[in-house]
Amino acid sequence: MDRLLDRLKLFAGKAKDFLSGSRAELKKVTWPTPKQTLASTSVVIIVTIIVSLFLGVVDFGLTKIVKLVLG
Repeated sequence: MDRLLDRLKLFAGKAKDFLSGSRAELKKVTWPTPKQTLASTSVVIIVTIIVSLFLGVVDFGLTKIVKLVLG
């Protein structure tokens, strides 16, 4: 029983060290402003739309070519 208690104490100590280290690292992070977040999100959405349109056109074209070749 004592061995289990020692293992639990060791685990709790490691967990505490991990959480305090994580907290210290999170304080070092430079978080983006809402304006930066909106700008980045807009870029991702626009690029996603452009790539999906491109892939749709390529897929449509290849489908037509395959149908022409195979009859």
